[in-house]
Amino acid sequence: MSKGNINVSVENIFPLIKKFLYSDHEIFLRELISNGTDATTKLKHLVAIGEAKVEYGNPQLEISINKENKTLHIKDQGIGMTADEVEKYINQIAFSGAEEFLEKYKDTNNDTGVIGHFGLGFYSAFMVADKVEIITKSFKDEPAAHWTCDGSPEYTLEAHEKTERGTEIILHISEDEKDFLEESKISGLLTKYNRFNQIPIKFGTKEETLPLPEGADKDAKPETKTVDNIINNTNPAWTKKPADLEDEDYKTFYRELYPMQFEESLFHIHLNVDYPFNLTGILYFPKLSPNMDIQKDKIQLYQNQVFVTDNVEGIVPDFLQMLKGVIDSPDIPLNVSRSYLQADGAVKKISGYITKKVADKLTSLFKNNREDFEQKWNDIKVIIEYGMLSDDKFFDKAKKFALYPTVNDSFFTFDELIEKTKDAQTDKDGNQIILYAANKDAQHSYIEAAKAKGYEVLLLDSPIVGHLIQKLETSNEKLRFARVDADHIDNLIKKDDTVISKLSDEEKETLQPIIEAAVPKETYTVQLEAMDSSASPFMITVPEFIRRMKEMQATGGGGMMGMGNMPDMYNLVVNTNHELVGQILNTKTAKKQERLVKQAFDLAKLSQNLLHGEELTNFINRSYELIK
Repeated sequence: MSKGNINVSVENIFPLIKKFLYSDHEIFLRELISNGTDATTKLKHLVAIGEAKVEYGNPQLEISINKENKTLHIKDQGIGMTADEVEKYINQIAFSGAEEFLEKYKDTNNDTGVIGHFGLGFYSAFMVADKVEIITKSFKDEPAAHWTCDGSPEYTLEAHEKTERGTEIILHISEDEKDFLEESKISGLLTKYNRFNQIPIKFGTKEETLPLPEGADKDAKPETKTVDNIINNTNPAWTKKPADLEDEDYKTFYRELYPMQFEESLFHIHLNVDYPFNLTGILYFPKLSPNMDIQKDKIQLYQNQVFVTDNVEGIVPDFLQMLKGVIDSPDIPLNVSRSYLQADGAVKKISGYITKKVADKLTSLFKNNREDFEQKWNDIKVIIEYGMLSDDKFFDKAKKFALYPTVNDSFFTFDELIEKTKDAQTDKDGNQIILYAANKDAQHSYIEAAKAKGYEVLLLDSPIVGHLIQKLETSNEKLRFARVDADHIDNLIKKDDTVISKLSDEEKETLQPIIEAAVPKETYTVQLEAMDSSASPFMITVPEFIRRMKEMQATGGGGMMGMGNMPDMYNLVVNTNHELVGQILNTKTAKKQERLVKQAFDLAKLSQNLLHGEELTNFINRSYELIK
């Protein structure tokens, strides 16, 4: 057996860094600002524990562009470096000064605010620069140092006359990356990645209008002065304690996060935990439409107030990615470029915590102000129903606050609904039937027929309701949901023994083939039923099983994709107590019988939006003939 050390060819390092280290070249600015932030927070920590005998003051970072020299400057007033430290931290690739600092001072303060981990961020500068300079002066009483490298393994390190503490990085922008010399480009990147940076960031100056002195002439023009243009909010709402914030503070922060969002959020959830992981943040419930065509990627992930990504898949449960807001955690494992989450047990714990906090907040809102919760239900139901489908723990909690509205605009919880319908809505097999409509207008006649019988009808119109009711049924083996135009309603109607058919058995045997002859037998099954004489003569219902399978197939659920289209199958329920049905039976000529059946059948199809094309044209022409 032999042992040895793997040799890394230095000549190949920089080409690899330029091409593969970071997925997007714009990341370099975030990384260099993060380094400057670390340098400043390190100094603050050392001053606090008495190891640095200097004034901390009010340090800031400064970003500037020199178009003439084609340079971009990132300057901090932080801890700085000696020449020896430059040799140690800059000339050793992947040696993390931040990691070393955290290890050295781990017993003095657990929260230093240091961002870096991998020791690679500085080298992202070479993705956009042909040459990089570092001019740095340590807080220690040692000379400043000047480091220069043109992207090759060779560098120069010499003394410099800099007298102020801190570090300035000068990037000589390459010709094919000259967009990074445009103010608009840099301003956009600062807003994207660093608008909540811990340390103030100056980018140019701006004019500030001074207030008029008291008693000034009304026509007097206010004076202006030039001030630093600080682009970031160093103390955003999520870094504060919930007890220190009012509702208006949360609303203001929402507008700061989404300046182009004109509608206010419905409510917020403040995340604040320090064990067994560190996580802070604020999540907002926006107003949502009932459809599922909703843009995700609205939750922003930060590490110590530095933007990482708005793709939070993995850490935020899928159903909550329709929310908006911010999550900040130093404990979320990222890959080396800090762009993507890595699989880790901590991620699952954080995801579970977020789900629990959301469920607890919804429970609290429901208990404290049910009326307000009901008013907001249509705006939040898609998220909650999606969560009930995808997360069993959330499903168990949501059963306490999830609402089921009726067509009469009243609301029930699941337990209330079961109690309300347990006696009045059972079928001949003893199953409790919950009726619902998906569209009040399209299913109006069926709703009215059910209401006339005293049945409660829910209004469940979200696109995933078919999947949800299937899951609800599994929690109670004697529970069945049926759409109001489905065949299950026939069982409910048939249980009423007081409705007696006006037709004898012989008349029914005569009527059945007359109806069947005028109806496509491959699609429709004719059922003769005794109903109230005021009910429609012909009603089309859908077998509940077929309808659910088609709905699930349309939404890709239950492994239905790729199984081929389910056939269209309907029941034609004929009310044997209706006057028109008696007229059809007693009509002498077969031609007139057929005409009446087709007209009644087409009217039933029209009520279900099943009449189209040539069939619709024939119906209209037949209707005109009947009028004449």
